[in-house]
Amino acid sequence: MLERMRIFSGNSSRTLAADICKKLGVSLGRATVSTFSDGETSVEIDENVRGMDVFIVQSTSTPVNNNLMELLIMIDALKRASADRIIAVMPYYGYARQDRKAAPRAPITAKLVADLLTTAGASRVIAVDLHAGQIQGFFNIPVDNLYGTPILLEYVKHNYPRDLIIVSPDTGGVVRARAFAKRLGATLAIVDKRRDTPNESQVMNVIGDVKDKNAIILDDMIDTAGTVVQAAEAIKNEGATEVSVCCTHPVLSGPAIERMESSILKEVIVTDTIPLHEKARACKKIKVLSIAGVLSESIKRIYYNESISSLFI
Repeated sequence: MLERMRIFSGNSSRTLAADICKKLGVSLGRATVSTFSDGETSVEIDENVRGMDVFIVQSTSTPVNNNLMELLIMIDALKRASADRIIAVMPYYGYARQDRKAAPRAPITAKLVADLLTTAGASRVIAVDLHAGQIQGFFNIPVDNLYGTPILLEYVKHNYPRDLIIVSPDTGGVVRARAFAKRLGATLAIVDKRRDTPNESQVMNVIGDVKDKNAIILDDMIDTAGTVVQAAEAIKNEGATEVSVCCTHPVLSGPAIERMESSILKEVIVTDTIPLHEKARACKKIKVLSIAGVLSESIKRIYYNESISSLFI
């Protein structure tokens, strides 16, 4: 029934793409994605895609620029091979943190990447937990912003049944944390922080009563882990019994693993939108949940022109 669909992958999300194909009962598309000796990306599509709906699964995670170029060149190759619709499935949308002009002469890279994808020939974009919802407005093509929270929610519901409080690590994540807490019947707290330089933060205060509670910090991504580790310490100092963290995107760059391993965090619950590097895979505190089910169902619904939003009602 999916004979007019093809799913391809670059090098960043090959395992996730294989899991998606397994759930859909289709084979992963044949493509060779490599580099020339000077570092340029080489792409060859090794099967017919004429008139088909083609989905490219590729997170623009580390190495960000290489993975982004792979995605753009694959889109161009498929467009020139006469694919009907080309849908970029980006479990992690890189460059999303620069989504506004926060300082004089600063770029808006989230908009730049949107323009690059559209110019390359993408017909549609699927992303998971965009860093800011307004990024959807940077595109002139349809964008489906899926949510990783239902997967995290099920895990928390079955493994953290009592005395639960959901904590937003900053004011920007309050809406996400409130919705998560409401579905669990839990209370809400907020960490007030001050960020002096990029990737560094200083926790100032915990708003809410966390005493004798099992606290779960909810965020969209963990990069260097500075924010969540400091937030966990502040929450523990306010009397919380234990502190864990949930996030969709495990960026985990720089000293993130060392910080988490030496912290008071009980568990770090993430999804596989970004494949874990070797050091992260060895960290016993990290629990990885699969996003393949949500993405496979969304891909099938787009192929059949059905509703995506009803997945999250």
